[in-house]
Amino acid sequence: MALHFDKTITTREQLRSVLGDPSPRVLAKVIDHIDVHCRGFIARTPFLLLATANGQGKVDVSPKGDPAGFIQVLDDHTLAIPERLGNRLADSFLNMLERPQVGLLFMIPGKSETLRAGGTARIVQDDWLLEKMAVRGKPPQMATVVTVERMFFHCAKCVMRSHLWQPDAWPELDGVPSLAQAIIDHAKLTDSVQAVQAGIDESYRDRLY
Repeated sequence: MALHFDKTITTREQLRSVLGDPSPRVLAKVIDHIDVHCRGFIARTPFLLLATANGQGKVDVSPKGDPAGFIQVLDDHTLAIPERLGNRLADSFLNMLERPQVGLLFMIPGKSETLRAGGTARIVQDDWLLEKMAVRGKPPQMATVVTVERMFFHCAKCVMRSHLWQPDAWPELDGVPSLAQAIIDHAKLTDSVQAVQAGIDESYRDRLY
């Protein structure tokens, strides 16, 4: 049975009646380039979330991670994100081919504020760029090059509420299934947990780069 909701917001006016309007300071903080403060944050970022959508509007969010500084700022409007070995689903890239607009969220462990950006993406394989992003002597397979159209810092409230960087507040993991078990159940596999876990362990050991 589909859930029914009596009070839904369907117009901009309804939304603003609940939230109010942003202050001039908040509106003014959104910039259209990568300035010195954004460069400093990106240089220390080891973890990034990349949001994409296909031509039908189906949205995907993909995590990207590497040693801090893995995101290359090429100029005041352009940055590049390396693509390492993965599961080959290529959801983000297939989406970009249909709709190049992307959203980015940069995170630094221990830092409560985050950095957000939006822009237009291209998938590139230029050797000069890939070589700049090599790790352990291995360049990425390709790179996502984003032309930044908007960028701004996001306040710390969500991180403070979640206690994200406070280990003593983290929830217990009891009852959370292993990746191997989840794969078996979701894909309806007959393989053992041990066999699937062995494949995961091998990938983590041999296919990071």
